[in-house]
Amino acid sequence: MKIRRLLIALAATGSLAASQAAAQGVVHQIQEVQPPISQASPSDLAVPVSSAMYGDSWQKDDDLGYKGGKIGGTCGTAPFELYPTDSMGIKIGGWTQFGYHSRASVRDGFNQNPDKFNLHQQWFYVEREADGSCGWDWGFRFDVMYGIDALNTQAFGNNFGRWDYRNSFQHGEYGWALPQAYLELAYGDLSIIAGHFYTTIGYEVVPAPDNFFYSHAFTMNNSEPFTHTGLLATYEWTDRLTLFAGWTLGWDTGFDRFGRGSNWLGGFSYALTDAVEFTYMSTYGNFGALADGDDSYMQSLVFDVAITERLNYVFQSDWLDARDAGGNTVYDTFGINQYLFYTLNDCWSVGTRVEWWKEEGTSYNGATFGVNYRPHPNLVFRPEVKQEWAPGAGVDQTIFGIDMVLIY
Repeated sequence: MKIRRLLIALAATGSLAASQAAAQGVVHQIQEVQPPISQASPSDLAVPVSSAMYGDSWQKDDDLGYKGGKIGGTCGTAPFELYPTDSMGIKIGGWTQFGYHSRASVRDGFNQNPDKFNLHQQWFYVEREADGSCGWDWGFRFDVMYGIDALNTQAFGNNFGRWDYRNSFQHGEYGWALPQAYLELAYGDLSIIAGHFYTTIGYEVVPAPDNFFYSHAFTMNNSEPFTHTGLLATYEWTDRLTLFAGWTLGWDTGFDRFGRGSNWLGGFSYALTDAVEFTYMSTYGNFGALADGDDSYMQSLVFDVAITERLNYVFQSDWLDARDAGGNTVYDTFGINQYLFYTLNDCWSVGTRVEWWKEEGTSYNGATFGVNYRPHPNLVFRPEVKQEWAPGAGVDQTIFGIDMVLIY
């Protein structure tokens, strides 16, 4: 695709994002007591949803690529693994992410340590994927992460010192997180997990290998959960329709909210055509630390469109209405994100994200332009430029960022 045609498409996405309207509200942003509410988990329905979906993110990509589309092949060599799946079905893997950004984002809680060379994520996991194709099977997953991203990945819906929230190993901007620890049972097209796991809400995720961009969208940090603790069932009803249904202890909890947070988590993914996937995910009830009312609601809509084999478009809309015990709305946000990705070849791809997010009568806007370069299937460099502006808040800044992610 020619550059001129790509620029026209980017301008169209920007004008659509700027034209939307939303309800006013207040977003929950706790700094010292707990980090900004955030999440981790989206929509790559180009691969079937299976028991592997709670791997690197809730929908794992065998190409180690981002959910907006396959980044591409091998760049002349084959990928390597830390500990490939053995005869017992157990696998050990991980990744290392280093990054630099020139300024702190006004709303991206992950990139708040500017003008430094940061270790964002040193990640290891061990898993056994449950395969129900031949009857009942079991599996598990356990993740541990160290770096500056840990403070936004902990179960900060907990009380201090419980599970991984503000544990004794934290020091300065760096700390530890235990973002996943669950057991799984599978039978046929049904999979049930129990424990601590990433949310199914939204498009972008916490695990660095599963996003195109180094930075994150405003909606991810401010309108979506990161993790849940509870039960979640996944059922592949047909080749086109996958259902999700579960119960959790609220938002961003880790075995410490029994009797307080309690909410529904579920939705569906449906292939409208061979080229268009639609995902609706919602959570309803008591979100716990975010809002103690029983009638809080949040939804995320994602359309993933394969325009051509190389060009991919994603539209996401998030709405959050969190209420207190009296039924009064205390946090009300609305956002629209649009993505356009173009694969140049096996090693190079380009992308843009245009976003609009509103809270308490103030609109925050962002436009990010980035490149992914893969000199090896296990290694990606992600330089980007992000413009953020919010006239009502006096925000107008340009941020340069670049990171490196090594997967093993």
